[in-house]
Amino acid sequence: MTNRFDTAGVENTMMAVVTTGNGGYDKLEYRAVPVPEPGVGEVLLRVLAAGVNNTEINTRLGWYSSSVTDSTDSTADSQESAVEQKADGGWNEATPFPFIQGTDCCGQVAALGTGADAALLGKRVLVRACMRPDGYETMHNVWMASDFDGAFAEYVKVPAGEVFPIDCDWSDAELATIPCAYGTAENMLHRAGVTDRDHVLVTGASGGVGSATVQLAKRRGARVTAIAGSTKADAVREIGADQVLDRNTDVIAALGSECVDVVVDNVAGPGFPAMLKLLRRGGRYVSSGAIAGPMVNLDMRDMYLKDINLIGCTAWDAPVFPDLVGYIERGEIRPLLAQTYPLADIAEAQSVFMEKNHFGNFVLIPPSSG
Repeated sequence: MTNRFDTAGVENTMMAVVTTGNGGYDKLEYRAVPVPEPGVGEVLLRVLAAGVNNTEINTRLGWYSSSVTDSTDSTADSQESAVEQKADGGWNEATPFPFIQGTDCCGQVAALGTGADAALLGKRVLVRACMRPDGYETMHNVWMASDFDGAFAEYVKVPAGEVFPIDCDWSDAELATIPCAYGTAENMLHRAGVTDRDHVLVTGASGGVGSATVQLAKRRGARVTAIAGSTKADAVREIGADQVLDRNTDVIAALGSECVDVVVDNVAGPGFPAMLKLLRRGGRYVSSGAIAGPMVNLDMRDMYLKDINLIGCTAWDAPVFPDLVGYIERGEIRPLLAQTYPLADIAEAQSVFMEKNHFGNFVLIPPSSG
């Protein structure tokens, strides 16, 4: 194996945020840990910037557990001081506590494990956070920072095949807004087969995934109707939405039934029944989240009598991330960076993030990159 200390000048220890279990901000420990050593087919990245997502907060809180039925906000309010450990609270059931979170990573290749392409050394890269270790013939997937250590640290090791060099004038922090939100959004649009012939409704359009979906659907030429809070309506229009409805609007009264081709809905909760009524016959409903609550009322008649396709999305398909890199390099999308914080201030960053008063993404900067 390549000796990383000789070739890259990497120290033996690094600063990282270690999440020690399910619970509140007290479970986030900023401390020194050993620098990971890249194995066969892996690379070691110096983390330049790491994005903040609902995913990390939900994993820390155990929201993915089948025992949780509330919205993400309600779960956060009630469990920020909880200590109950949830065996099925992670992305793929068990969460590997203690471990390092951080799903979004912009990094620089600092060292190579055996078999990694030498041309990667020194490159600025994005990490594909959703990985398909058994290939794309199966939906089995693992996620950086949910199933193994992530980017809330000065260094992270990842499979060499999951890093994508990128050539653009975006800052490190701007690039760190992309992987999870934009990868998730592009995957939903890819699965739903969105084209310039479609009218797409996007719920939660001011959030990270929602705002990415608006941009990416417009890049495909679709007509986009967005649902967002009134204070963020102008910002959502600015990124391309053709029409913006307040989230408290009666959407059926405003739009009429059977008027959209695709619903991209990461909100769910009480508003779910109206989404199927909005869809035309043969329409597509696609989701990768449920921030307003995972338990919904489904009238099966709305689904089967209208030949609606219900599409669940977690595993990213093969074209999704390479396509995203191309969109960035060709200037077809733009970053939405709301604020940056030092890595040590992660609790403050997540607390402000959960207030939902921002538009765009929060990013953490490790001390070695600040």
